[in-house]
Amino acid sequence: DAIPSADQIRITTSLKSQRGSVWTKNKSMFEYWEIEVTFRVTGRGRIGADGLAIWFTEEQGLEGPVFGAADEWNGVGVFFDSFDNDGKKNNPGVIVVGNNGKLSYDHQNDGSTQALAYCQRDFRNKPYPVRAKITYYQKTLTVLINNGFTPDKEDYEFCAKVEDMVLPSQGYFGISAATGGLADDHDVLSFLTFQLTEPGKEVPTPDAEIPQKDKEKYQEEFEHFQQELDKKKEEFQKEHPDVQGQPGKLFEQFFNSDDLFETVSDRELRQIFEGQNRIHLEIKQLNRQLDMILDEQRRYVSAVTDEIAKRGAGVPDQQGQISQQEIDAVVKTQEEVLRQVNEMRSSMADTLRLVSGAQHPGSAAGVYETTQHFNDIKEHLHVVKRDIEHLVQRNMPSNEKSKCPDLPPFPSCLSTVHFFIFVAVQTVLFIGYIMYRSQQEAAAKKFF
Repeated sequence: DAIPSADQIRITTSLKSQRGSVWTKNKSMFEYWEIEVTFRVTGRGRIGADGLAIWFTEEQGLEGPVFGAADEWNGVGVFFDSFDNDGKKNNPGVIVVGNNGKLSYDHQNDGSTQALAYCQRDFRNKPYPVRAKITYYQKTLTVLINNGFTPDKEDYEFCAKVEDMVLPSQGYFGISAATGGLADDHDVLSFLTFQLTEPGKEVPTPDAEIPQKDKEKYQEEFEHFQQELDKKKEEFQKEHPDVQGQPGKLFEQFFNSDDLFETVSDRELRQIFEGQNRIHLEIKQLNRQLDMILDEQRRYVSAVTDEIAKRGAGVPDQQGQISQQEIDAVVKTQEEVLRQVNEMRSSMADTLRLVSGAQHPGSAAGVYETTQHFNDIKEHLHVVKRDIEHLVQRNMPSNEKSKCPDLPPFPSCLSTVHFFIFVAVQTVLFIGYIMYRSQQEAAAKKFF
């Protein structure tokens, strides 16, 4: 069911029970290799099926039940599984499954009983094509994924790694896809293969791998296929003059004829993606602005250091006082920067909560990424503040770093003799007062 075109291959269309695959015609002679695959998986529903698979097998794959390819293969398959068969809510995900040609794939459990490595990634309905980089070097298979949120082609994230993996020395590369009760469009935009060699080993020439006769034969086949495709295009344009000169109308007419207007779910999905992209760009802009602030702070610290050194050389007695004033100003500036960063962080967090409230749970990676950005920014500011404090301690003289100023001597205002005389006078006055009060009370009692 695969449909080739000039710029991509639609492995399966968004129709039920479709299977398609593309395979290399010649065996790969690479001992170690790396492949980069660019693809799109798009569908109307919140859930898609079944998924897409990237293969390296000893024999060329045929049509079968494992994502459109044959079961019991000898090699490795990297499965981009869209549908959650086992109900564990861990799909869409990327699964690495090896086989020696004798095992049957466990569909009911999404291959979890046979998986050598796994990572959960949502690769459906992304604004940019999803990219997968699979490397096999010295018996280690590594899978890196570009989630398709940004146009950056090198924005890969680690997904899975399998060590001590033995693959056939020669084999075929392929890519396949399948649909079930639910359906997605599985489009492959590119499939690049690279040979990896150990340092110091001689790299074989490309001409030694494919004979010239085979090259000429494949070129003739390609030209013949291109001519057939052009003829079919001309016949279709004659039969349908209303879509003449509009590429892509063939697929829209047969597969998307009822999708004349944007549905509510499509519009919400598009708005979510556009909001995520704007947030990502705003975070990058914020990072650049904070980097500029940090650069200005570093220049200011260096200027303060030079000024402290100059003044300290001319007026040693005032060095500690001047440096303290300068550092107080720097610390206040840093506190103001931290306050502004916290305000921006809370504002961005509120925006992310609003966006994440309307999207599916797979977008939690965006919130985590934003939080991580702000944590990194705050950590950088703390590092700058700590460096300034260290600078203050380093510029102060060694005899003043840990010694506080001595207190002045407490003045002595009263001698011992004067103290005792004062006490005696106070005692006499107190006794006299008591006697006077007693006489007054006794005189008052005579009237009662």
